[in-house]
Amino acid sequence: IYINFTDEEIGGHDGMEKFVLTNEFKALNIGFALDEGMANPTDEFIIFNGERSIWQMHIHCTGQPGHGSLLIPNTAGEKLRYIIDKFMDMREEQKKILESDNKLTIGDVTTINLTQISGGVQSNVVPEKLTVVFDVRLAVTVDHEEFENKVTQWCKEAGDGVMFEFEQKNPNVECTKLDKSNPYWVAFKGVCDELELKLDCRIFPGGTDSRYVRRVGIPAIGFSPMNNTPVLLHDHDEFLRADIYLRGIEIYEKLIPAVANV
Repeated sequence: IYINFTDEEIGGHDGMEKFVLTNEFKALNIGFALDEGMANPTDEFIIFNGERSIWQMHIHCTGQPGHGSLLIPNTAGEKLRYIIDKFMDMREEQKKILESDNKLTIGDVTTINLTQISGGVQSNVVPEKLTVVFDVRLAVTVDHEEFENKVTQWCKEAGDGVMFEFEQKNPNVECTKLDKSNPYWVAFKGVCDELELKLDCRIFPGGTDSRYVRRVGIPAIGFSPMNNTPVLLHDHDEFLRADIYLRGIEIYEKLIPAVANV
């Protein structure tokens, strides 16, 4: 059993992402990883067997500059509006899908959020370039090539001089199997059944180091025994009741030996 602490909160790019590729990691002969989960206000314990792919995209729109008193054609602003409309229309589509089925959680859909807009020189000058940044979390069912081709097409439709680059582009990683083909899941589920734990299996909405572990073919499950606890991730006054904490220790005392002895 190995306990690993890395820089997951800042992306893990200099931590687990690189560590899993080293000879030192390979020498550990890891068979299974148990990562963080999430609190749940109900009686159920949430487990995560996969994650959405994080794509952070910078769309650069260039156009004809000039004085703010004119109606200059082919401006960066017109192209920016087209791009924003396309992304936000898709965002609205995904929002409607999520709202139409109460069985779905945020991890089951693609989320798109406009997070930054930059450019311009001063208030009376039409800028030569404007840039918009979108944080996209692709659902596990999305074809990555098809989505990138769609964005490429939007840029062409917006006009000449529109291009995009990635700040972050995670590959599609297969979810950990939750069936009899995965002996670690069999052991995990056996303990949960023995302890009469109600499980809710989901796709993790954010990003954890599990994505790097799964990327090299190692099954991983995100699990934190924190039921009957409000979700206050990084919030003020985040807390865990003493009885939930102590119950979690009891769960781990049975769970960890079970998966470690597969």
